[in-house]
Amino acid sequence: MTAPHPTPPTRGTWRIMWRLIRNQPLRYGTSLVTWIVIWSWPVLLGLIVQAFFDRLTGDGGWSVGWLMAATAGHVLGYLALIWAGIRLHASLMVRARTSVQRAMMAWIMRLPAARPVSETPGEVVSRFRDDTEHLQEAFDFSVDLAGAGISAAVGVAVLASVAPLLTVAVVLPLGLTVVAVWALGGRIARYRVAAREATEAVTGFMGETFTAVGAVKVAGAEPQVLRRMATVNDHRRAMMVRDRTLTAATDALVDNAANVSLGLVLVLAVGTISIGGAGGLSVGDVALFTLLLWRIAHGAQMSGRFLARLRQAGVSVDRMLALMPGGTAEDLFAHHPLESEVGVPAGPAGGGGSVDAPLLELVGVSSHHPDGTRGIIDVDLAVPAGSLVVVTGRVGSGKTTLLRAAVGLVPVSGGEIRWRGSPVADPAVELLPPRVAYTRQVPQLFGMSLRDNLLLGVEADEDDVDRAVQAAVLAEDLDGMPKGLETTIGPRGLRLSGGQVQRTAAARMLLRRPELLLVDDVSSALDTETEAVLWDRLFAEAGTTALVVSHRRPALARADLVVVVDDGRIVATGTAEELLERSAIFRDLWG
Repeated sequence: MTAPHPTPPTRGTWRIMWRLIRNQPLRYGTSLVTWIVIWSWPVLLGLIVQAFFDRLTGDGGWSVGWLMAATAGHVLGYLALIWAGIRLHASLMVRARTSVQRAMMAWIMRLPAARPVSETPGEVVSRFRDDTEHLQEAFDFSVDLAGAGISAAVGVAVLASVAPLLTVAVVLPLGLTVVAVWALGGRIARYRVAAREATEAVTGFMGETFTAVGAVKVAGAEPQVLRRMATVNDHRRAMMVRDRTLTAATDALVDNAANVSLGLVLVLAVGTISIGGAGGLSVGDVALFTLLLWRIAHGAQMSGRFLARLRQAGVSVDRMLALMPGGTAEDLFAHHPLESEVGVPAGPAGGGGSVDAPLLELVGVSSHHPDGTRGIIDVDLAVPAGSLVVVTGRVGSGKTTLLRAAVGLVPVSGGEIRWRGSPVADPAVELLPPRVAYTRQVPQLFGMSLRDNLLLGVEADEDDVDRAVQAAVLAEDLDGMPKGLETTIGPRGLRLSGGQVQRTAAARMLLRRPELLLVDDVSSALDTETEAVLWDRLFAEAGTTALVVSHRRPALARADLVVVVDDGRIVATGTAEELLERSAIFRDLWG
């Protein structure tokens, strides 16, 4: 669970609304005008009701024909406005929320991929779902606030023209409730922070538990897990009750202020009502007061609720920005047109550079771990086209960091990366398929079909898929799957064995037909026979180039060059036979 965020300043939360408005000024303006008219429209009904009662009591009023026409026109106009308002406003709200979600996702996708966010999956889901929803609520209330505020102002003006002192008396309680809600703003924000973090603790714990069911069963820890679940859930319940209670209390405070004002109308006006034009308030005037009072009350309600939601939106923005290391509010609210094409990036064009130069070259490359310790130091490494280069070493020696640095998955603190002799400014952008395809040590699969996991949006014909499946020694496994490539493999590939997960990742890599394969210990879960077949098939095509992390004999024996890494540095290079003679570390690894 993350540390509590400070309560954001109100001035900053007001700027949040402006940034959202700035992204869609035309849509916001159209929706705003429409809802101002919708909120103000019932004022006409008040005048119709006033005229109706005045006619009944002989105090004047409109003719029956005018009353019927005005009533019919009011109803039809109101229905048309509501239809238009909902269509306009729904589009505005969806675009505002989706644009923020897209901005967060775009920022996360630009981060170093080795560890893009520090929050748990439960926290990430909560911020994409709940926090964007709370921001949308505040944005929604900004439109209602304007409409209700203008409607209330019109209502106050109409009532003041009838009975000024009575108008002041009934409006005063509503104004006081708005001030009270404003004073509670800090507490509202703090309660919302605590409720959101308690919710994240529950969703995060559930996510971690469901992905570690086997470990829980083996350890016999079911009772302890259930007790922990009960503890975090009880804490969430307490925080949610506190948050919801305060929110409901502020809403009720504003809502009931309208009842107080209505009571004042009845108490103060009862002695002044006259029938037949004898002076004082007419029955129609009292009816007008009663009806328009609710419009004024709605204005106060919207003011109070908007202030509360605005505080909560500030909390949500803080939490969303925590998912964007180095990002600002300008980045979060950057405009992202939803009509733009969202396709799969084509990646860099293949080729380029010198044909005689190594396909990939690292010159004096260093990279630090996130905790500040060095991962690799002054690494010089060349991968010629058509070769198999295997990086090996003890656990924690820097093998994986070397591969990740080569493709921009971790930041490089020194040195240069070259592709075919040309410097690479940003390997995370330039060293993508069809140049380089990377398979990580623990491959990431998704709860989709096996085919979808292979493609991940890439267009490929059936022959390409079959070729990749065969090369990854996965074809035999498909015979035992109920629907072949259409079999759903479960979240993170839980329905597959460890070896099947690794070979699926290998097939996905091969499907992209890259010039260079980067493979991080992809055969660790395979038996010796299957691993040997895998390497044979990977290099069956002439010109295949691979940079591989492995400590397994089939890969080491086949390698054109073995690179031994120790404590972040390359300490020996050569073939397996050469290194068995002159490298003690390699002899220990060979066993």
